Amino acid sequence: MQSRKVKNILVTGGAGFIGSAFIRYVLTQVPSFNGKCHNLDVLTYAGNLANLAEIDQDPRYQFHKGDIRDQALVERLCAEHGIDTIVHFAAESHVDRSISGPQAFIESNVLGTFHLLEVLKKYPHIHFHHISTDEVYGCLGATGFFTEETPYRPNSPYSASKAASDHLVKAYGHTYNLSVCISNCSNNYGPYQFPEKLIPLMIFNCLNGKKLPVYGTGQNVRDWLYVNDHAKAIWMLLLKGRKGETYNVGGESEWKNIDLIHEIIRVIADLQGKDKRELEALISYVTDRPGHDFRYAIDCTKIKKEIGWAPDHSFHQGLKETVAWYLNNQEWIEIVQDEGLKKNSLLAELVPS
Repeated sequence: MQSRKVKNILVTGGAGFIGSAFIRYVLTQVPSFNGKCHNLDVLTYAGNLANLAEIDQDPRYQFHKGDIRDQALVERLCAEHGIDTIVHFAAESHVDRSISGPQAFIESNVLGTFHLLEVLKKYPHIHFHHISTDEVYGCLGATGFFTEETPYRPNSPYSASKAASDHLVKAYGHTYNLSVCISNCSNNYGPYQFPEKLIPLMIFNCLNGKKLPVYGTGQNVRDWLYVNDHAKAIWMLLLKGRKGETYNVGGESEWKNIDLIHEIIRVIADLQGKDKRELEALISYVTDRPGHDFRYAIDCTKIKKEIGWAPDHSFHQGLKETVAWYLNNQEWIEIVQDEGLKKNSLLAELVPS
């Protein structure tokens, strides 16, 4: 398979959790990369430049504050910096907030993607990689896996907005003969994740003696993907992903929510020398959210066979590294949470995704 040349990348949402992990990966783990990473981010509550502190002095990195819906801005950046690749992370992604306030998800995830695709029509030499989610496929029962052929059945405003953006990308690619590729990932975890999501929220609450809210009975199942493994997958797809194709990226590590919380507690107790029973007493069951999908699980066969990707981290290794990072960076958590609350009052009551 011929490798695509990647020189000047425009990363949308590069100050967010997965976007910043991708930029750090390219600039620190890809020795052959001698181009530039341009980060376009509007810096919503979940975007923070502290996520990129370790590489912000790298001459190959440049930050641009702006909105992906500002089509003129995106066109200018593409022209001025010779962009040949766009990696589109920018999105509203928290399911609970999509239920309480869906408009922002339509504006960012659907309209934002639309404006980027309109830019692509003017610069058809640019390759466009769209980051999506396994949630577009809906809900699984106790068995089975999502494949790239699974029909879309989104069940939340968030997943519906991502499904709409996926369809736009495919339609633009087909209609206008554009170079596009989509990857649908499972739940990511790792350092620098904003503490509204399940794993960082549970770690943060354990460290601060706060309740650990669990939806329903905690039996919902998710597949967990270490964010650095996801970043590696995206880079490999940029080089070798086939035009117009979709690839599922998963961690092949399914956990019931309640079992995952007990595992987080065990790791924290081991690292801090605490009695895990004290942390287990913080578990608090709360009313299940509307339309809560029971189980997600991804079949990664396609990306493994075609691209040669496989996750480098076992879940236990990734979780231990993640907990250790949060233990050593509690100041980061407090700073980004305070900044997030200033930008978005809906975060006053954080409940896990």
